[in-house]
Amino acid sequence: MLKENMVTPQQLQEALNHQKMGGGKLGKAFVSLGFVKDEEITSLLSRQYGVPSINLDHFEVDPAIIKIIPAETARKYQVLPLSRSGAVLTIAMADPTNVFAMDDIKFMTGYNVEPVVASESAIEDAIERYYGSTRSLELRRDSAASGGGGHGHGYGSAGGGSLKEALDGPGLSVDDMASIGGLSEIDLDSMGDAEADVETVKSEDEEIDLATMSKSADAAPVIKLTNVLLVDSLKRGASDIHIEPYEKEFRVRFRIDGILYNVMALPMKLKDPLTSRVKIMAKLDIAEKRLPQDGRIKIKMKVEDRSRDLDFRVSCLPTLWGEKIVMRLLDKSKLMLDMTKLGFEPHSLERFKNAISKPYGIVLVTGPTGSGKTNTLYSAIAALNKPDTNIMTAEDPVEFNLPGINQVQIRDNIGLNFAAVLRSFLRQDPNIILVGEIRDYETAEIAVKAALTGHLVLSTLHTNDAPSTISRMVNMGIEPFLVGTAVNLIQAQRLVRRVCAKCKFDDTANVPTKSLVDIGFQPDVIGSFQVMKGKGCATCNGTGYKGRVGLYEVMEISEGIRDLIMVGATAVEIKRKALEEGMLTLRMSGLEKIKSGVTTVEEVLRETVL
Repeated sequence: MLKENMVTPQQLQEALNHQKMGGGKLGKAFVSLGFVKDEEITSLLSRQYGVPSINLDHFEVDPAIIKIIPAETARKYQVLPLSRSGAVLTIAMADPTNVFAMDDIKFMTGYNVEPVVASESAIEDAIERYYGSTRSLELRRDSAASGGGGHGHGYGSAGGGSLKEALDGPGLSVDDMASIGGLSEIDLDSMGDAEADVETVKSEDEEIDLATMSKSADAAPVIKLTNVLLVDSLKRGASDIHIEPYEKEFRVRFRIDGILYNVMALPMKLKDPLTSRVKIMAKLDIAEKRLPQDGRIKIKMKVEDRSRDLDFRVSCLPTLWGEKIVMRLLDKSKLMLDMTKLGFEPHSLERFKNAISKPYGIVLVTGPTGSGKTNTLYSAIAALNKPDTNIMTAEDPVEFNLPGINQVQIRDNIGLNFAAVLRSFLRQDPNIILVGEIRDYETAEIAVKAALTGHLVLSTLHTNDAPSTISRMVNMGIEPFLVGTAVNLIQAQRLVRRVCAKCKFDDTANVPTKSLVDIGFQPDVIGSFQVMKGKGCATCNGTGYKGRVGLYEVMEISEGIRDLIMVGATAVEIKRKALEEGMLTLRMSGLEKIKSGVTTVEEVLRETVL
């Protein structure tokens, strides 16, 4: 300021004396003595730090944005949230060099932080305006400490200090964390109140009520954080939660409609407590950190005053930097058992229904992990589930409990594998057998024998398309004549994201004709349909997609294809014959979905090949 002749050396000395007396920043002293204006200091700081400046008097902040940062934190660091764009949160700060503040806010909100500079007095006024006076905050703090506060943020808890201070202390155990007063640094209110309504359901049907623990002022932050993750995943419609430790990063990702999104970056010190908490909930051995483990979490949760049972399948894997945990949400309400709504083309659905209505033979559903195979098989057995039919399933793991169906959980560690279960099934007088997966020769052999002795067998295999499944079975060691005789139908499938119904628009003008021809459309068809796309709205979180739909390649084993299998034909020859007989490939099924405006060109390209 001296260099730019904004103040004289004498004024500087006066301001320094004023600062010594009253504290605060030097800029504030200049303003209160009337030597310079607020805006002049802001623009000087902006130039000094190379950060844009803002006049908060002319800026109106959305209340939803204010909720992202709690009042405590805003006052502690003298910051104000201004706007959010994607994963970036813009905040106004008097001191944009305060990396501790930015790190804390980044951890607390899960957003990347971009600072803009504003004067200290303008930020103070804005905090008063948006968060209310300090006095009302004190009252809230007192009521929380005395147990009267609604959500019990743990403001006045026994442990005192903030999470950040506690985490920076020497070594941290789960017990230490229990003594920290709640997650005062993560604003659980802004993430939803429902985390207080999560209860773990024990196998003996005895329930531990976590609601009271979450609400109490001294509830362990790790418990709250775990509950928030589970609740938030449900609210966002996630199918999987990934908790991943790396060398210098500990992150959480959600898979929503098949795509992984970063949702939170956690401090490294939470790694062990959070991992242990999830393992305890899933009834796993927390001392065993060297071997993979699988478990389940069953919780009861209140959503809009309705109690819901949720099931998480938990998989723990030791990686280089700690244990990675993946939780698959098995939500019964999402299980679609109506085959007509899965996305089959009419002709394909008719073929599939014919195959599962036959008294014996094998029906195979193939595709990668997460392509909806289980849902298709469950839909099939739900359609076949009648009082006069005995349906037995061998699954690893059993994903959904279906009434009227005898489901067996595979346990390899005690020798209860697919082959062993299948053998005993044949002595249980079954009509229909569902085998979770054909992994080896032994299972394949028993499945083929069961199909040839009058049972309908439904199963899955991991192959890329329907014709190559034949080669896979022959490679496993099954004779081609047995494959040809036993298999009724093979279906390959993929899931693609649906265009959001709220914000979809006609994007035909922006899609070049050449790219439509390249992905497989006939030139004479182009122009007879609209190519739809999503703009991105609140319903679809700005992605333009909401929900998923299946692409299906259904290959019936006709006499012609059976003859080819018997003589050991290649997958290419079998595919050519199937196409002649009217089979739609995965790509063709995708083109149909584009024509009917259900999905986009990008999605079909991502999941299928020509």
